[in-house]
Amino acid sequence: MINYSEDQEKLYHLQVGKGDVGRYVILPGDPKRCAKIAKYLDDARLIADSREFVTYTGTLDGEKVSVTSTGIGGPSASIAMEELVMAGADTFVRIGTCGGMQLDVMGGDLVIATGAIRMEGTSREYAPVEFPAVADIQVTNALIRAAKEMGHTYHTGVVQCKDSFYGQHSPETKPVSYELLNKWEAWKRLGCLASEMESAALFVVASSLHVRAGSCFLVMANQERAAKGLDNPVVHDTDAAVRTAVEAVRNLIREDRRN
Repeated sequence: MINYSEDQEKLYHLQVGKGDVGRYVILPGDPKRCAKIAKYLDDARLIADSREFVTYTGTLDGEKVSVTSTGIGGPSASIAMEELVMAGADTFVRIGTCGGMQLDVMGGDLVIATGAIRMEGTSREYAPVEFPAVADIQVTNALIRAAKEMGHTYHTGVVQCKDSFYGQHSPETKPVSYELLNKWEAWKRLGCLASEMESAALFVVASSLHVRAGSCFLVMANQERAAKGLDNPVVHDTDAAVRTAVEAVRNLIREDRRN
């Protein structure tokens, strides 16, 4: 395809080039989280700041590792993954926040996604709707091992991905409320753990590009607990998810070197 970047050595949206990023990339949504995550790397430096995409690169255990923000939702997340793969990356750990759906998923817990419900639009331009959005087993196991070793309360299972934040939080105000409310109830009955906005797209794009991707989220709160009048702590500190992702990348580096 045509590279529309003014600098032909850089990719159009991210403004990174080959050699600028490591094969391992941590993907937060919020650009402001990138500097916080980069502090866990050695000798991290800012590589690019373009649109919603901020990229730092440093090292972990001598291996080049990057952090790139994706913005909100599947469209920008898929752009980030596509261009990072073009630049040489092949292993991705998405970190962010989610809202709990099962009553035992509390604010402050972690959710490690094994798969995602494709209630969004981006993944449909990569795969038929029958194809599942599934996390890479190596990345998922590395996240589970890290969360367990660090003593975090965590849950593993399916998450729901949507394009509309307010379609989740104010479904009754939408003209298609009948569909949103019925599907939400179905996801709960199926044991869906939490709702977020990027994993389905990332998992399907990763499958199409034959790279590895997994996700780890901080549960900010649980609207189902609030609806039932149960204790509903609201937690904003993502450090547990960040440290779990960093340790998971360290685990992957060790495993890849052994193999």
